[in-house]
Amino acid sequence: MPTYEYECKSCGHSFEAVQSMKDEALKECPLCGKEIRRVINGGTGIIFKGSGFYVTDNSQKGSGKSSRPKETKAAEPAACAACAQAAGCGAQAVNS
Repeated sequence: MPTYEYECKSCGHSFEAVQSMKDEALKECPLCGKEIRRVINGGTGIIFKGSGFYVTDNSQKGSGKSSRPKETKAAEPAACAACAQAAGCGAQAVNS
């Protein structure tokens, strides 16, 4: 459930209330009983984790190209003799 921030128009008391989105906004201050208003705030910020989010990440000076190495095709795993003999394996046995 979201947390809403309220502020009293009369005494200036500010507080937070955890309410369902379906609930009506609170109307009176718990301290003085006068009218309150819901304060609209920015909420939480976005947190960027890892690299690649800043201008200085993954770049080479002056070239504008990525400094990430080119991807190479992964070598196929070597098959074992037992696997090559298994029905439907299709892998070739490795001579040792």
